[in-house]
Amino acid sequence: MEAWIHAKSSVKKWGGKRSDYLEIHKAMDHSKCAHASMKHRLIFHSSYGLHLICAIFGETIINSDNREVGVKEIAEQHIIEDLGRIPSLDEWLKELTFQDWMGRPYKKKETYKIF
Repeated sequence: MEAWIHAKSSVKKWGGKRSDYLEIHKAMDHSKCAHASMKHRLIFHSSYGLHLICAIFGETIINSDNREVGVKEIAEQHIIEDLGRIPSLDEWLKELTFQDWMGRPYKKKETYKIF
């Protein structure tokens, strides 16, 4: 779903205007600009991603109906609309195949000849 559609859904649930929610929903999908596949969702579409979004936008917003709405609840709604549930970051990461470069930097071993 596009951010605009998610924002429309937020209006249905909490009132206000689409513009009240649009920036949060755009941020949820912002990782698409770096990785244009569904794997981009690993960043914000998880229980950890909820904490990141709250760190960016704060705990609540006041919509144009002067109603206080939890940012976590807005982000949860977005994830559930996209995935049907809220996965943990661990669920996303366990699907990754570990590569050598993900560990510590490769160090070339030097050998010395002693008389």
